[in-house]
Amino acid sequence: MRVGSFVLSAQFPGQGHGEALHRAVRSAEVAEEAGLDSVWLAEHHFVPYGTCPSAITLAGFLLGRTRRLRVGTAVSVLPTAHPVALGEQAALLHLTSGGRFSLGVGRGGPWVDLEVFGSGLAAYEEGFPESLDLLVRWLREPSVGAAGDRFRFREVPVVPRPSESLTDADGPEVVVACTSPKSVRLAAERALPMLLGMHVGDEEKAEMVALWRELARAAGHPPERVMGAGHVSAGVCQIADRRTDAVEALTKAMPGWLKQGLDAHVTVDGRIRQMRDPLAYTELLCGLHPVGTPRLCVDRLTATSERTGISRFALLVEGSGDLAATEENVRRLGAEVLPHLG
Repeated sequence: MRVGSFVLSAQFPGQGHGEALHRAVRSAEVAEEAGLDSVWLAEHHFVPYGTCPSAITLAGFLLGRTRRLRVGTAVSVLPTAHPVALGEQAALLHLTSGGRFSLGVGRGGPWVDLEVFGSGLAAYEEGFPESLDLLVRWLREPSVGAAGDRFRFREVPVVPRPSESLTDADGPEVVVACTSPKSVRLAAERALPMLLGMHVGDEEKAEMVALWRELARAAGHPPERVMGAGHVSAGVCQIADRRTDAVEALTKAMPGWLKQGLDAHVTVDGRIRQMRDPLAYTELLCGLHPVGTPRLCVDRLTATSERTGISRFALLVEGSGDLAATEENVRRLGAEVLPHLG
């Protein structure tokens, strides 16, 4: 089982952008010290829900600050990026980090980002498969051209080529954020592992993994690749000597962050958004994920792995909003939970 942290660079009420990003960097540094496997970095624009606008840029910084930790994006938003530019950056980080970089990508949302970056709503609603395929080709082929609906250009050489890494890995892994059967199909047909969100429980994640395997087999991918796919389960982790203390730490801090963060999202076309109740959502997360004593956290992670077949985790550890508490949470995860996991 491989356990990593999920870092949103969240701006809690009363905090500035610098404080949120400093906590993000420190939590990653402590994750390496504590023996965690990885850190996964979120990307958001124009909202305090997350203050990191470029997950791949922060990933490059953290790869330079660490020596062992795998660093991944969760996710780089493809509709607001050019897949070739993202592919070049991913190849660069793969080559210079000794193969420690993972590229997680997703559709994002119908936000004003699409207007600001000029990609338009169509890039979100229809263009994700084209962007994903172009990105994957860039990471796997020596030269690439495009003749699609959104991207059209003559064939050009891939420089630097990920396959020329000085490691055994041919290129960075690509992980796809999946929230629906449609996105599961998209990932499965390309045999790309899934990143499954923290808002869904074990039963739904198990169903998505089963669907992915069925569709991947139908697409002709070999059984060892189907069964060996490294899907990632996102969740929340808060450790305390009593479960009530862990829950209290999150229910005191997270609703305020969620309210100001989610309320700040603006749709590009004025569509009405259905927003979760912040307190109810926090309580849901506490019920779904390893929130409580170290023993409870061990049992919860083990149960999730057994029920879903997923053995990789990205756990939100900054839910208290406090730097010292976040560092302690990560250290306890490394010292009191990881040694008891398979």
